[in-house]
Amino acid sequence: MRFFIEISYLGTNYHGWQIQENARTVQNEVDKAISLILKSEIKTTGSGRTDTGVHALSQVAHFDFDEKIDSSFLYRVNSLLDNDISINSLHEVKNNISARYDALEREYIYKINSIKSPFLSKRSLYYPRTINIKLINEACNILLLHNDFKSFSKVKTDVKNFNCQIFKAELVSEGKNYRFIISSNRFLRGMVRTIVGTLLQLNEGKLDIKDFENILVGKNRKLAGPSAPAYALYLSNVTYSKTIYNE
Repeated sequence: MRFFIEISYLGTNYHGWQIQENARTVQNEVDKAISLILKSEIKTTGSGRTDTGVHALSQVAHFDFDEKIDSSFLYRVNSLLDNDISINSLHEVKNNISARYDALEREYIYKINSIKSPFLSKRSLYYPRTINIKLINEACNILLLHNDFKSFSKVKTDVKNFNCQIFKAELVSEGKNYRFIISSNRFLRGMVRTIVGTLLQLNEGKLDIKDFENILVGKNRKLAGPSAPAYALYLSNVTYSKTIYNE
């Protein structure tokens, strides 16, 4: 049987989601805890990677196990995990469904605060400049018109192409704080953070709208701005078809 779990985590103390040699990762901690509870070697597959320091409000992963899992599973597995990781739900899905390949849409949020706050430190980007929401959202609309995002991808990445279908890109004001929200069928390594860093350069007058579009057309990472810090980025939602669940 195949199961989906929904996971939340603060990525501060981890080298990203995916298991790596000689590094502490979220996936490794989750796999160890589930394996101990189910008394079987469990290997999860996540909906996608998150880089070192990036958080998740809702990451999704699947794993296989041959028996029914009782209702105490969540309580028991969370009792083994550190306070910066929680498994929020467990659902049985069809055996051929993959958390990675059957995801229809992934959404990220990048948090920005314009007033210094110790409660937002390392959880949001402190950016004391005035933000021109209209200008940034004009650039966001340009993102929707393109599908090749090589300029916003890390250079050393093992992908067959740089094509992504962006469904939404928007900067939203929440009082003195802001959220950059972006959703797509897939994301490239470092893509969201590089887009944010480039949008902030646009906000600061280092680029204009035409420059921003030329970056996309140029398909060269050197044309884009610096990556924004990882600690303000959150994987916020992963969407699947309702037909994935066993009836």
